[in-house]
Amino acid sequence: MAKTTQAGSEQRAGGRQIRLVDVTLRDAHQCLWATRMTTAMMREVAPLLDDAGFEAIDLVGGAVFDVCVRYLREDPWERMRILSQWVTKTPLIVHTRGQSLFTFEFFADDVVALAAERFAANGMRYHTPYDALNDIRNLVIPIREAKRHGLHVVPGLVYTHSPVHTDAYYVRKARELAGLGVDGVFLKDPSGLLLPERVATLVPALKAALGSLPLQLHMHCLSGLAPYTALQAVDAGVDVVHTATSTLANGASHPPTELFARNCRRRGHEVGIDLSPVEAAAERLSYIAEREEKPRGQPLEFDEFHYHHQIPGGMVSNLAVQLATVGLAGRLEEVMEEAGHVRADLGYPIVVSPFAQYIVTQAVLNVMGRTRGKPRYETVPDEVRLYIRGGYGEIAGRIDPSLYDRIARGAEPVKERPGALVPPAIERIRAARGPFHSDDDLLLAAFYDDAQYEALKAAGPIRTEYPLARTPLITLVKELSQRPSIRGFELQIG
Repeated sequence: MAKTTQAGSEQRAGGRQIRLVDVTLRDAHQCLWATRMTTAMMREVAPLLDDAGFEAIDLVGGAVFDVCVRYLREDPWERMRILSQWVTKTPLIVHTRGQSLFTFEFFADDVVALAAERFAANGMRYHTPYDALNDIRNLVIPIREAKRHGLHVVPGLVYTHSPVHTDAYYVRKARELAGLGVDGVFLKDPSGLLLPERVATLVPALKAALGSLPLQLHMHCLSGLAPYTALQAVDAGVDVVHTATSTLANGASHPPTELFARNCRRRGHEVGIDLSPVEAAAERLSYIAEREEKPRGQPLEFDEFHYHHQIPGGMVSNLAVQLATVGLAGRLEEVMEEAGHVRADLGYPIVVSPFAQYIVTQAVLNVMGRTRGKPRYETVPDEVRLYIRGGYGEIAGRIDPSLYDRIARGAEPVKERPGALVPPAIERIRAARGPFHSDDDLLLAAFYDDAQYEALKAAGPIRTEYPLARTPLITLVKELSQRPSIRGFELQIG
């Protein structure tokens, strides 16, 4: 007879211990709030998430570091230090683009090495690097240096839907990562493309390749399928799932922590998350969303066209506005259709930064050229030329030789590891722009020009105060925790 929960729902046999990584403070607001969550907004939310029992909490990386500097004028190194004082039980994650760190360009090996040292010095304990082309050469230095400074390192393999990104492709890449001495691997699905039927073959293949190393899933909800697909992935063997507090879940973000945990438990799995502080964090975030006039995440409908163009949702909405400025108002669908063809022409680069931007830009240029009676690829950005030559790394698919010749214009292919082509930079930056108060400042100078650097420094220390709701949620949670619980109530019959 099947075991049942107290509610009477059937549980599946073979349940496992499933761990969760919280992405509320990084990727979730990057997806839904244009990366505009300030440190002050995190003040009450972060301790609540720290109490919930997550494996780790995602804090800085992707666009967050850049937006902190350019728009919020908050020193991201200072944010790391502040949050490491507020979050004391759970490791904080720094998420990087491998050899590119937080930007679209490759940095010298000495810059990448110093960054790893500063991650550890500023309180980060967990590093999740990835390379947009899954070229493992671009992860060797970030992984090695992070491990050298004691960080828990779980690199990502970026998932996409294409004829060349087969299970065998991902198994080969996973084995390469495992050989670097990592602590796990996560499957990163930025466009929410993973289907339940693909999970059934890909997850077991990856688990077999990784052996005892944990497999994580980082999946966005752009197709509307992620909450269900993630459950199927757990049943197939995934050990850790990345989720977001419900206020900032769904849409372009991730599955909601609260519902995902409950669904996992109904399937017979153990999820060591206390949902009470997560629910309190959701209330606090709802208050901030209302006060700041920011959206709450909403589930999206499934759209088969998404699997053709694969463009992230936030980028689509921005693109619609931008097309009007170049005389292409009302032609969004045509550009998205062309983007899918550009991607196939270029050997199926994954639609994640920076290649999402490169693919869409090339699609716009092709559509503009068509309007003027010119052939496709008449105008090609320098970044696309560098990409097809291998300047960003290994290309998964095939590029037609005639198209290659037309775009490359006789330039030789790049065969070396891209980072090895960048000359050492630390001493040059010290001499040209120093002295610096700290190595954190030196790295900011490596990432940004004088104008951005000086504007950040002029802004002063990060402000950490944010207006409270009528009853501070931390106080409310403490009060509720002291009240009699209904969980232990027994109905007396007789």
